[in-house]
Amino acid sequence: MVSRFDTFLMTAISLLFLALPTEGKEADQSISKGDFRAMRERMVETQIKARGIKDPRVLAAILKVERHLFVPKESQSTAYADHPLPIGEGQTISQPYIVAFMTEQLELKGTERVLEIGTGSGYQAAILAELAKEVYTIEIIQSLGTSAQKRLLELGYRDVNVRVGDGYLGWPEKAPFDAIIVTCAPDHIPAPLMEQLKEGGRMVVPVGNYAQALKKIVKRSGKMESSDVLPVLFVPMTGEGVKRKK
Repeated sequence: MVSRFDTFLMTAISLLFLALPTEGKEADQSISKGDFRAMRERMVETQIKARGIKDPRVLAAILKVERHLFVPKESQSTAYADHPLPIGEGQTISQPYIVAFMTEQLELKGTERVLEIGTGSGYQAAILAELAKEVYTIEIIQSLGTSAQKRLLELGYRDVNVRVGDGYLGWPEKAPFDAIIVTCAPDHIPAPLMEQLKEGGRMVVPVGNYAQALKKIVKRSGKMESSDVLPVLFVPMTGEGVKRKK
């Protein structure tokens, strides 16, 4: 069984892959839809289930969503590998296990309104759309937000609402949210997100600069109950909001 420290170490080491040049490479045209399906099945068995993810709805969503469609063509052959991948603009798509772990921590049942901060290529939003009623996702980089919105629509995710903006501020006009997931790391928990979390709602957010901890927050009686659940390594949150303190 892989420990939480080992998972963190593998995640940190795997970021070295981001330094490898990808320009000029082409997608492997020999990989069929069936091959990709087999890759997903193997990923779920060896990377997700083997590390303790048990929620059957989360496992089904990870198996269903075609991760290779959310990475650049030159990276599609490694889309199901056990490490993050670059998606452009200095951003990454998270390691599959981290996506599954964070999603499971939200405890989604299918009726929720979920807010995601850090759309990236749209992969996490697609996973959430399989598990919740409504998904609202914010991306601060215009090009990523625009391409993610187009990709999600083309794949039939009509209940995912994409906004380009500063995720620190959340989406107040659509609040409160039953669950909030943050896929970039602020150095403190953003106050606007805590305010927009519904009573009884759950938030998962990586917090810190160099040493980051994934925190799970539950709002009870207006107070935030926070616990550290996993050491992680995410790209930092950017924007005007990160200058603000809670």
